[in-house]
Amino acid sequence: MTLIKKNFEKPDAIQNPPYLKVETIKIGEMTIVKQTYQPGWKWSKHMKPLAGTDTCQGRHFGLWVSGRMHVKTDDGQEMEFGPGDVSDIPPGHDGWVVGNEPSVFYAFIGGNAPK
Repeated sequence: MTLIKKNFEKPDAIQNPPYLKVETIKIGEMTIVKQTYQPGWKWSKHMKPLAGTDTCQGRHFGLWVSGRMHVKTDDGQEMEFGPGDVSDIPPGHDGWVVGNEPSVFYAFIGGNAPK
């Protein structure tokens, strides 16, 4: 196995949908995604038109490092996430930033992480 180092100062890819910055790093079979949600961001308002689904169909497994995000699932469960929280959010949900601080989330995809 080879020792590898990457940094989000130079991500492999960057996307900028409305009120959101998505930075991606790939290392082997693992993908780490840094998502920075700006105050006012809401999935059903900003992403629904792009995704073409009523709610987000992605699974989000990772670590929240700043700000706050409220999530409501299609079956009515609700939870708020903030710094230090680790989440496993199933497909079928809406989410929105709570407050006036950007919400930063690191998602882990592939390898031994849930997909």
